[in-house]
Amino acid sequence: MSAQKDRWVSSLVFLLFCASSIPSSGSMGLQQEPSPQHYFGGLEAGKASLAFFTPSVSPGAQPFLEQIESSAEALQDYGISVVKVNCPKEDVSRYCGRENALRKAFLFRGNRLIREFPTDALFDVNSIVANVLFALLFNEVKYIETLADLESIENVLKGNSNMVFAYVPATGTAEHRAVMEAAFVYGTIHQFVLTTEAALLKATSHDDPDVSSAWLLFCHCQQATDPAQPCRRTALGQPLTLLSIHRHLKLMGAPLVTEVAEDPEKVSTVHLQLGLPLVFILSQKETYEADRRTAEFVAWQLLGKAGVALLSRDLVDLNVLHRSNIALKTPDEGMPIQYLVLEDTDEVLTLVEDKNKIKQIQEDEQQEEEEEEDEDEKENNNQDIQDDQVVEAVSRDKKRELPLEQVLVLTEENFHSSLSEAARTVVLFYASWEAVSLAVLCSYSEVATHLKGTPGVLLSRVNCWDWPGLCSQENVTQFPTIKIYKEGQQSVTYDGMWGTEELISFILLSRVSCPLKLATLDEAEGYLRGEFPSELSSHHHTSLLGVFSTATSKAREAFEEAGNILSGHVRMGMYFEDDALVLSQKYSVSPPALLLARSRGQSVEGIALSKHNVQDMVQMIRYELLDVFPEITVQNLPQYLQLRKPFLILFSAGDISQMESKEMLKLARGRAQQAFVACWLNLKKTPVGHGILRKYFSTTTPSLPILLWVNLHAGGQVFRFPPEQSIIEVNILSWLERLQAGLEIPSSTLSEEDWKPPLPAYDFLQMMEPSVPKISPSNSPHRGDTPVPHLPKSPGGDTAGQDTATREEPSRESTAEEVGSPGRDLRGTAPRLAARDKQGKRHSEL
Repeated sequence: MSAQKDRWVSSLVFLLFCASSIPSSGSMGLQQEPSPQHYFGGLEAGKASLAFFTPSVSPGAQPFLEQIESSAEALQDYGISVVKVNCPKEDVSRYCGRENALRKAFLFRGNRLIREFPTDALFDVNSIVANVLFALLFNEVKYIETLADLESIENVLKGNSNMVFAYVPATGTAEHRAVMEAAFVYGTIHQFVLTTEAALLKATSHDDPDVSSAWLLFCHCQQATDPAQPCRRTALGQPLTLLSIHRHLKLMGAPLVTEVAEDPEKVSTVHLQLGLPLVFILSQKETYEADRRTAEFVAWQLLGKAGVALLSRDLVDLNVLHRSNIALKTPDEGMPIQYLVLEDTDEVLTLVEDKNKIKQIQEDEQQEEEEEEDEDEKENNNQDIQDDQVVEAVSRDKKRELPLEQVLVLTEENFHSSLSEAARTVVLFYASWEAVSLAVLCSYSEVATHLKGTPGVLLSRVNCWDWPGLCSQENVTQFPTIKIYKEGQQSVTYDGMWGTEELISFILLSRVSCPLKLATLDEAEGYLRGEFPSELSSHHHTSLLGVFSTATSKAREAFEEAGNILSGHVRMGMYFEDDALVLSQKYSVSPPALLLARSRGQSVEGIALSKHNVQDMVQMIRYELLDVFPEITVQNLPQYLQLRKPFLILFSAGDISQMESKEMLKLARGRAQQAFVACWLNLKKTPVGHGILRKYFSTTTPSLPILLWVNLHAGGQVFRFPPEQSIIEVNILSWLERLQAGLEIPSSTLSEEDWKPPLPAYDFLQMMEPSVPKISPSNSPHRGDTPVPHLPKSPGGDTAGQDTATREEPSRESTAEEVGSPGRDLRGTAPRLAARDKQGKRHSEL
């Protein structure tokens, strides 16, 4: 009978939760009555209704009426009707005749008035549902204010039933509603107690609870048969919602310890069903009593976090080590049960609470097996300490299946035919055994999901491990490589960061010509506002518009060539119609000129275009696109390092203040801005900054914010702005003058040695077989042109000195002739690595 009742309660909570999740469709649940007489004449005995009396036209009641309408359906789930009663002008009854009555809502049960609510107390749906249920359940949900009240209720309940004690900072909140909805369902099973007193919450806890958040405690009073025995309390460890309360009460109602006499693989408990692990204490007849006490102790400690079962070895034939005393079953499908040898109960608690513990044990066992299988790996220990975080991350996630349904697989058979299926085809060339390739493949799958349904874009991939000839033909000399193909044009190779956002930006920008030629003045203005073209209207990028007259053809040609180089990285437009002078004069410049529009045209800056050399123009465009006072991140740091200027950098533990931002911007825009880079770094968003400060201050890291002058390109000296001075422009300029005069002492000096990996990367060519097919001298490519698979030199793929962001590749027709025979099948690399060392073995597993 109890199990049947519990199933009924669970079903009801689930239905209530689903009903509360369905969006409201207007005022479908709101009833209307033409007059008070009609309303009171239709009331049914025992049925609750919430009524609001209002004149036919009452503008002041409109906000409240909207909330009442929104709450009608939610209250209907609890059998409470919501009624709007119209008051005729001549009505002078109690509910219509008095002014203050029109500013209240009334809760009735049958003809009996239960509670009057001021309309300002019913400010949204949560407050309406919470307060109405609180009034109806006033006898079932006890409100208390002191610890004595709580202990008095506990004493009454001991040995009989359990209690749910809830604290909410204020009534009428979403948490208050969740408690009242739970009480509506579980009120006949548990005693619900509510308080808003912060002092009472603190009195029930040994810690210092956050009184600004809601709390819920399940008090196990039914098991406290002795009046002197306190009720154990188990806190809800999740945010307080109806679903979390239901989940918590389900766990509290489950058996403390389950005794098992069958194969653990077949065991299913409420804990596993709710996504929690199940801990088995392995027992035998001789130690049953002690094991039972141990299981109960562990179960109380893990209550709400995991289930505990007592598994008898005498009744179940377990094919495990006899010394194993603990087994862990996780809710993940397909995961085998882990049998472990633990020393004490603390290790059991750590096993559940620290999710990395079981992983660490598995990795230790796997490492031992690898060491036993291949002892000669010890000769190459220096290759096992590569500081390669990418390899580590890929190895950790190698069992995770990537969602690649949106990515077309290309082969030698369908490669060329697939390129004509879309206006632009994006191709990822990768090697399935190589760690960086697999890491980029993860980002690529996210890109495919984000761009699903984007017209004119097809995302595809080629595994160069399976199709080395195709990759050589397409001049792929490193893994991974991304190219964009457009019919009738040369392919463009991506040469930026491998993050998802950067890849999406590159693909979207590549859909539009660079530079985009604009035909009318309206198009040009729309372009500066970010409204044109429509393909980029949702893409928030700084817009760059070149304005040219008919007499500036040389500058225009250089600008077009610069656009080809920067395609996919910069949003560039070009306007050279007869009225170009009108557009340029609007922004106080003369053709040839650049118009730089930031924040979707809210700020447009006119810049004279004095350099007509293509490379100079590319460098100028990149420089002008840099922020005046940038926030330094891992992604944009290389752009500012390439300027080879000192950094005036403000380190902050969060967002900088408006005053600091204002003063630093004034400084950055001043006359001295060309001499250094004024910037700031948020340690919360870029935690690598902590390591930078430790490098600068080897003893103790100073308090934040801190302003530093760092010259990485000349001497490596680090100067600290005096902490006792305010960070304002006048003080900073005065300090910089003393620096220039040599009157300041550096806080530290950085080492001149290069920051390089401790060991060289793997030389894949040396691991290949010495027997290489003969190539005739006439067809042999130059040594520098030989395709060699290698990792990028930097996250962007370029060294610091390179300017070109994209590379125009040879056409597919000419590539095969120029490259000639590749001379080595790429398939031979991974197996040879597997036979060579442990790192290679991990590659082959991947």
